[in-house]
Amino acid sequence: MRTVMSENEDAIVLDPVAGPADASVIWMHGLGADGYDFVPMIPELQLPQTARVRFVFPHADVRPVTVNAGYAMRAWYDISELTPEGRDDEAGLAASRERIEGYIARERSAGIASRRIVLAGFSQGGAMALHAGLRHGEALGGIIALSCYLPLQDRLVQELHPANRATHILMCHGREDVVVLHAFGEQSRDVMLAAGLNVEWRQYSVGHGLCHPEIFDIAAWLKFHLGLVPQDGG
Repeated sequence: MRTVMSENEDAIVLDPVAGPADASVIWMHGLGADGYDFVPMIPELQLPQTARVRFVFPHADVRPVTVNAGYAMRAWYDISELTPEGRDDEAGLAASRERIEGYIARERSAGIASRRIVLAGFSQGGAMALHAGLRHGEALGGIIALSCYLPLQDRLVQELHPANRATHILMCHGREDVVVLHAFGEQSRDVMLAAGLNVEWRQYSVGHGLCHPEIFDIAAWLKFHLGLVPQDGG
């Protein structure tokens, strides 16, 4: 799949060359990175040349992060300590959720159906994909949550929107992850499964990052759930 890149003040956008977008993936980066972080990975997905998927990579706001000695960096929310509870910055989560809702609204106004919009993210960005996606008022095309965890787990059942109760969720995690422990990912998976959510869990022999088998699985998941069937051998 060939794309053309543009940038506005708050995001990097890859538009499909094949024609007007008929699907969108909104992809949030991890702590301290920016929207450029996963742009180089898109060609590795090897989506069909006929695919018309727009990729949107927002930049998180710059804010002080407590666990990093208050140093200001791009972050979706503050982290006070490296425990599940220490990551539950309610105000920061709410503000970033509102931003993500704005990106979804922008894609909807561009003519993309909500069921053709996927929220994706890595680490903090993956946490935001789960947090925002499960509370969104229209059914989404899916959620991809990489090397992350579910924030505010004790409020999932009461805040989960019925529209996304059946949404397909792909969770991927490295067994050797020492930044977001593998156990945190498993705990989040179990909480969501207990709530009746549709979670597909994959784990890999990698640390806090992605590996080639994981990229292959992400590509296969996108192709299946967005119906990206190659045509004319492309």
